[in-house]
Amino acid sequence: MTIRIVDIEAVDTRYTKQWKDYLPKQLQRATNENVKVISGGEVPQATTPGAFLNFAGTNNYKSQQMLEISRLFANGEVKDNDYFLYTDAWNPTVIQLRYMSELLGIDISIGGLWHAGSYDPADFLGRLIGDKPWVRHAEMSMFECYDDNFFASDFHIDMFTDVFDEDYAIDWDKIKRVGWPMEYLKNSLDSYKGMEKRDLILFPHRIAPEKQVDIFRDLKERLPQYEFIVCQDQELSKNEYHNLLGEAKLVFSANLQETLGISWYEGAIVDAIPMVPDRLSYSEMALPEFKYPSEWTENFDAYLHNRDKVVAQIVNYMENYEDLLVSLDKQRTKLNKDFFSGSELYKAIADE
Repeated sequence: MTIRIVDIEAVDTRYTKQWKDYLPKQLQRATNENVKVISGGEVPQATTPGAFLNFAGTNNYKSQQMLEISRLFANGEVKDNDYFLYTDAWNPTVIQLRYMSELLGIDISIGGLWHAGSYDPADFLGRLIGDKPWVRHAEMSMFECYDDNFFASDFHIDMFTDVFDEDYAIDWDKIKRVGWPMEYLKNSLDSYKGMEKRDLILFPHRIAPEKQVDIFRDLKERLPQYEFIVCQDQELSKNEYHNLLGEAKLVFSANLQETLGISWYEGAIVDAIPMVPDRLSYSEMALPEFKYPSEWTENFDAYLHNRDKVVAQIVNYMENYEDLLVSLDKQRTKLNKDFFSGSELYKAIADE
C-alpha cells in the first residue's frame, strides 16, 4: 500500500506548515508503509482576513493537486489498496478522485480530516455562504466520497450530523473520532517550557467575529496591572509566538467557533493556564477548573453584564498561578492522549 497525503496548504505562521513537515514522517513510522505527498506548490502567505487560508490561493493549490492526481492515474501509478489521506476534507478534488478510481476499476480507500464547513454557522463558510443548497450538497458529496471521515471532537461530529442527518441518510460507519496528528508539539515546544513567566495574558486566536477579540481588548482596559497581547496584532514568526506562550501565564478564549483549539493546547504544553468558555469543543476537552460559564461571553452584551465575574476569574488565575500547575499537568495529559495524538488515525488507515 502507498499512502498519498493530499495536504492542506502550508502557511508559515500556522500549524499547517508543521503538518507538512511532520505528518509524512509520523505516518510512515506508525504504519511502516510508503508515504508520498501530493502538494499544490507555493501559496500566498497572506490569508484572507478572518480566515485561516487565502480564498483565491486555496483553489489554485487544489487545482494543482488535481493535476498531479490525474497524472498519477494516467501513468498507472495508483494501485489497488492505495490510501489517499486529505488533511483538509473540504477539498472538492476528492469527487474527481473517486470518479477516476471507480471508472478505472482501481480499489482505493480515501480518508479526510474535517476542520469546518458551512454547517458551522460561526465558521467563515457558515457566515459567508450559509445553508445554500449547493454548498450543503457539495459537503455531503465530499463526505460520501470518503471511506473515513475523521473528526477531532465529539462536539464536531454532533454539529455535523445535526445538520445533515435530517436531510441525508448519513452512513455512521464512515465517521471516526480520532485525535489530530500533532504529537510532535510536545517535543517541538519543550524548549519553551520553563521560561521565566511574567504577568502576560494572550489572545492567540485569529481576529474574526467568531473569536470576539473586542472582549479581550475591553479586559485590557479593566486590568492595567497585567499585560495583554493580541497575537495577530503583531507580525510574529512561529518562534516569536512560542516565546510569548512560554512567558505567558494565561491564554484567554471567548470563542463562538471552535471544533478543537490548538492554541490553548500549545499554551498548556508550556504552562500557560487556559481560560475557556464551557461550550463548543472546550466542554469535552477542558477540565472544570479551566472553564467559565458560557453565558458570561455569549456575546458582547452578555460579557458587559458579567464583566465583573470575568475580571475576578482572571485575577484568581493570575494570583494563584503556581497552585494551578498540578491541575494543568492533568489537563495536558488529557489533551495529549485524547485529542492531540495521531495513534487512532494511523490505526484507522492501517486497518483499511
